[in-house]
Amino acid sequence: MERFTNNRLFMWLVYLILSLVAFYLLMQLKPVLLNIYAFLRAIFGPFLIAMIISYVLNPIVSMLHHRKVPRTIAVLLIYAVFLTSLAVILTNAIPMLITQIQELNKYMPEISMRAQNIVSDINNTTLLPGSLRDSVNNLLIQSEQKISEALFEFVNNIGAVVNAVFIAFIIPFLAFYILKDFDVFERTIITYLPRSHRKHTVRLLKDIDHALGSYIRGQFLVCVIVGILAYGGYLIIGMPYALLLASVVAVTNIIPYMGPFFGAAPAIVVALTISWKMVIMVAVVNTLCQMLESNIISPQVVGRSLHMHPLFIIFALLVGGEVAGIVGMILAVPIFAAGKVIVQHMFAYYVRRKII
Repeated sequence: MERFTNNRLFMWLVYLILSLVAFYLLMQLKPVLLNIYAFLRAIFGPFLIAMIISYVLNPIVSMLHHRKVPRTIAVLLIYAVFLTSLAVILTNAIPMLITQIQELNKYMPEISMRAQNIVSDINNTTLLPGSLRDSVNNLLIQSEQKISEALFEFVNNIGAVVNAVFIAFIIPFLAFYILKDFDVFERTIITYLPRSHRKHTVRLLKDIDHALGSYIRGQFLVCVIVGILAYGGYLIIGMPYALLLASVVAVTNIIPYMGPFFGAAPAIVVALTISWKMVIMVAVVNTLCQMLESNIISPQVVGRSLHMHPLFIIFALLVGGEVAGIVGMILAVPIFAAGKVIVQHMFAYYVRRKII
């Protein structure tokens, strides 16, 4: 028996079998786990969003607090500036967005007709194989069905809409109380830690903050800049619904690697209903925006990367998308980066203990 336990290959095989058994048992419990996940997401989702907002704004509050401004007053000042800026932006942007949405709704039958003509041209062309034409048709039919189902569920599920409005209303209050007592929470957490682990835990938290701080705060500013660049580019090439489509580019840009493709897709679809020349110009605008973002804007604003391999980032995006959709893809990279720091600390800690 000892001969087998000392065999590394045998032990790896045992670990693999145990992992597969554990995975099989988890799959059997999948319905229960999904219900638990849905319950926990409904309860802790607003708190998580509020904590992210608090983490982004805490440096500003701390800076004002160091200048002898009470934290409560500092938070209220930030809220006042934010709400004033938001009111000014929305006062000018909402009428334009409403006008563009109304125009889009008005010309939707014409856009649909042009899209059908494009599909007919694809079907009639002899340059494409029949299997590829069938795949394109099936993809378009499935996309149309999914959009119709999503709109139907949104319109008919009033309860979900009311719940979303309630969550959006309660998150600023949660963020206010977290920001107001942010330093108190930090001291309380450290107080409850065993003395032997306090130093290591504080170093761990500082490393996580060092790894994520500039990335999270910088990404918000990068998204705004990219959205403005896309809006300007769309205006220059005469793209309709420029503000609406640029807003999509700004929001999706927060997703690494895949975000630019998601953001450009609606503009490409609209451009297809106009002309192939417009499609090329939209592609050029989005390519230029991403080149500026990756080579100039992000290095200057974010300052540094998370030192994560692209394959690992794509894996994190796939896991996040499977777990929580678009929100999961947005949060996946910061969460995996924090997990990477934790694993590195744990590995260094156990190696150090083994040496000692």
